[in-house]
Amino acid sequence: MRAILALDQGTTSSRAIVFDHSGKILGVSQKEFRQYYPQGGWVEHDANEIWTSQLDVAQAVLSQTNLKARDIAAIGITNQRETTVIWDRGTGQPIAHAIVWQDRRTAGLCDQLRQAGHADRIAEKTGLVVDAYFSGTKIRWLLDNVPGARERADRGELAFGTIDSWLLWNLSGGTLHITDVSNASRTMLMNLRTEQWDEELLQLLNIPRSILPEIRPTSEHYGTTDPKLFGGPIVLGGAAGDQQSALFGQNCTKHGMAKNTYGTGCFMLMNIGDQPQASKQKLLTSIAWRTANQRACYALEGSVFIAGATVQWLRDGLGIIQSSSDVERLAAQVPDSDGVYLVPAFAGLGAPHWDAYARGTIVGITRGTTAAHLARAALDGIAYQVADVLTAMEKDSGLRIQELRVDGGACINDLMMQFQADILRCPVVRPQVIETTALGAAYFAGLAVGFWKDENEIQSIWKADRIFEPQMDEALAFEKRSRWLDALSRSRDWEKHA
Repeated sequence: MRAILALDQGTTSSRAIVFDHSGKILGVSQKEFRQYYPQGGWVEHDANEIWTSQLDVAQAVLSQTNLKARDIAAIGITNQRETTVIWDRGTGQPIAHAIVWQDRRTAGLCDQLRQAGHADRIAEKTGLVVDAYFSGTKIRWLLDNVPGARERADRGELAFGTIDSWLLWNLSGGTLHITDVSNASRTMLMNLRTEQWDEELLQLLNIPRSILPEIRPTSEHYGTTDPKLFGGPIVLGGAAGDQQSALFGQNCTKHGMAKNTYGTGCFMLMNIGDQPQASKQKLLTSIAWRTANQRACYALEGSVFIAGATVQWLRDGLGIIQSSSDVERLAAQVPDSDGVYLVPAFAGLGAPHWDAYARGTIVGITRGTTAAHLARAALDGIAYQVADVLTAMEKDSGLRIQELRVDGGACINDLMMQFQADILRCPVVRPQVIETTALGAAYFAGLAVGFWKDENEIQSIWKADRIFEPQMDEALAFEKRSRWLDALSRSRDWEKHA
């Protein structure tokens, strides 16, 4: 068999990428889908549109590369995490729009859980902070607010899944209701040590076990696709949350290695080995992956909610650029932001601040501020948030990160990557294949079916494209970080005072 098909289901688009044995991309197909914002702080997707867009691009990329089902060794899935779908087991139809990971509607419920004293116990069991980000409170909201949902769930008629589960259900023709350990560890319902759903947490959130998928390894022969979808069955060989998949795709398989993915949000993960480690810096501990017959590998993670979405806002909200790729050219028109700081807390602040009530803030504007300064401040704001996470990660782990491997669409922005290295004071390394999220999914699927023999074989595939070394004067970098923290403080708790 000639190739692996990776399905990369993201927050704003669905993609399908075909990789050969050397890790080379043979073909890519991508399709955006609609975002729904019913009210302030709410973000939804149409789960059926996610499925049809993902199927369309998978079929398109096979057609584009002249590959048949028999040419594909396996399919690997990687997905936006935490986004929550509940569907009817009989009809396969969602009972409501999917609640997206960015959605803040359950912030009040999270407040109640913290005030009732449950935060420490939840963190101990799951490695997560209590936040609207995770799936658990989203499930609870759907069961409580969709008419008849709780009664139907109690009768065993409904199924919950994150996007991996939703795709595996549809790809298998409704025969598989499973999730992998990396996605399950992001629900606030799975016990990190047992790798199973935790009864105490289910009772706390009033979620019936019957709606939950079976938890499986990240790399495993799960089953096959419905033969009608691709003209023949294809092995479903792996699934992983997008950030864990990128960590694997970046070959961060040794303790202390770290990567950051620049997508809609920013996500930094550090490999912390085969034992979970509690964070004192409000970072998250998740399962990175578990391949068949191996112990789980754990990761520390810091999540920045808004990164590439800041550039989309410059394009769609302000109209100062025509396409996202224009931002670097516009920002390069000025040597720096001229004291303008943009804190992109459009959906609150993630790690290490965890402020659901923060909102986007621009400070330092003068009469001389131009669109170029705003563009520059937007890129800087992404880099500053990443630096905040790295600082927390180094404190937690006791390790000085030697280099940060980067991937995701925005890492092609040389201006931002150089500023990132300047602010971090360490090398920023961009690989030749920046589609490492999809590549990680391909690796997991390929390992499950013997397309690649083992991790040693796939490590030879990763190669650096460019290394950005710090160039800015250290004192200036320190001063800029200090001013950023001032700007950040202005955005905190904004919604509470509305």
